[in-house]
Amino acid sequence: MTEQHVPTALVTGASRGLGRALTDQLVRDGWRVVVDARHAADLTFDAPAVTAVPGDVTDPAHRRRLVEVVDGLGGLDLLVNNASLLGPSPQPELVDYPLDVLTEVLAVNVLAPLALLQALHPLLRQGARVIDVSSDAAVEAMAGWGGYGASKAALDHLTAVLAVEAPQLRVYAVDPGDMRTVMHQEAFPGEDIGDRPLPETVVPALRALVDGTLPSGRYRAADLVVAS
Repeated sequence: MTEQHVPTALVTGASRGLGRALTDQLVRDGWRVVVDARHAADLTFDAPAVTAVPGDVTDPAHRRRLVEVVDGLGGLDLLVNNASLLGPSPQPELVDYPLDVLTEVLAVNVLAPLALLQALHPLLRQGARVIDVSSDAAVEAMAGWGGYGASKAALDHLTAVLAVEAPQLRVYAVDPGDMRTVMHQEAFPGEDIGDRPLPETVVPALRALVDGTLPSGRYRAADLVVAS
């Protein structure tokens, strides 16, 4: 008798916000999930299906460890590049943006997702999904969002090119929209963001990409939720 396939995902930045909400739902749906985040104390899940690997996605040694864990599980069906760095809070205009910080933002938001994909590429199963979490700041010119927006615009383009180069995969960039998260609060220090939707409300949009047959491309979560 053939053993039933258990789908496996890797979700970066899963200690809180959208990454954690997606991980919780995947586990409820029978997935095995490898998760990472920079702070081990926050990366706790009461589920044997979750394998936590604390670390920084910009660290090559940490990425090698993630690859080892995924390889031990037999391969990957879903990669979610969710880990992101906002940059300074409050966010400065570009003429005042510290370039050393911008280098860090680009390292986390652009180079790390590509490096992780390169390392995991041999372990991606046929038809695997890659979801890169983007932002409306990638396509809209908003004062104060130049550094973060530029990093997400670059990630969008990497995603689009990968979709052309790897037709055996389904490759998505998804704009989750505003959410009630720590990062969003850091982007608006001192403001009340209680009216923003919780990350859990965005999970159905991600599941539409994971479970459906939509072609590779860039999507807004709000559009996916309405369509579903």
